Amino acid sequence: AEEWKEEGIISNCLALGAVQTDMLETAFPGFQAPVSSKQMGEMVAWFVQNGQQFFNGKVLPVSVSTP
Repeated sequence: AEEWKEEGIISNCLALGAVQTDMLETAFPGFQAPVSSKQMGEMVAWFVQNGQQFFNGKVLPVSVSTP
């Protein structure tokens, strides 16, 4: 991010935690993630559209839990 900021390139990483999906249910039977796939999708869409206004060069945890 630091090397490319003068070129207008923004670089961030979203660290997605546990999201309630079929794959999570298969991997961790009975575990209930605090975030639905719809909620996470909305967060990711917001970030793609607006995140560069607030962040550059960041690793951002997005979920409150990881199994």
